[in-house]
Amino acid sequence: MTVSIVLADDHSILRQGVRALLEAQEDLKVVGEAGDGIEALQMTERLRPDILVIDLQIPGLNGLEVIRQVRQLKNNTRIVVLTMYQSEAYVLETLRHGAMAYVSKGADSSELILAIQEAMRDHHYFSQVLSRHGGEVNPVEVNIDLLDPYDTLTNRERQVFQLTAEGLSNAEIARRLVISPRTVEIHRAKMMHKLGLNSHSDLVRYAIRRGILPLE
Repeated sequence: MTVSIVLADDHSILRQGVRALLEAQEDLKVVGEAGDGIEALQMTERLRPDILVIDLQIPGLNGLEVIRQVRQLKNNTRIVVLTMYQSEAYVLETLRHGAMAYVSKGADSSELILAIQEAMRDHHYFSQVLSRHGGEVNPVEVNIDLLDPYDTLTNRERQVFQLTAEGLSNAEIARRLVISPRTVEIHRAKMMHKLGLNSHSDLVRYAIRRGILPLE
């Protein structure tokens, strides 16, 4: 059986390298590449790949949010995170959102192949350098009982949140999401109210704290 894969990373050179690595395997085929989170979500919904390989820090819609929305599609796509982040907190957060595997970009290339193979068996896999728990990390360890205001946002409000945090204007967001500027304003107002934010600076600081925007 050939495993179909979509790659999502905003660095085209990295995607090219990963694609070459994966397609050197007889049973792996890359069927699509995405340079941002919105494109990754749309491509996964359209192509319904067996595996989505995605970076966490990706523009348009961050990796964690893409993972969450892909799981809502219920299309059996397994998710493998390929990222530079090596914090156990990130590992647990990706589990909470529904990822099957977490691989460091600093890991040996063979680990990505192994992660995909394990994900296809519905087994979790984690790079050895990432967590002292290794393969024993389990989604039940994640506390999901506390209500996070961010969890109350709709999918569209989350898209508007990230694009606003990235500095896009209402008109630019409207073109990106194929909606009207007035609709963007409505989503933005609701999102700001739910999160208790009063200004664009508040929104950016909030996005940085959540890891949606890089610190630098």
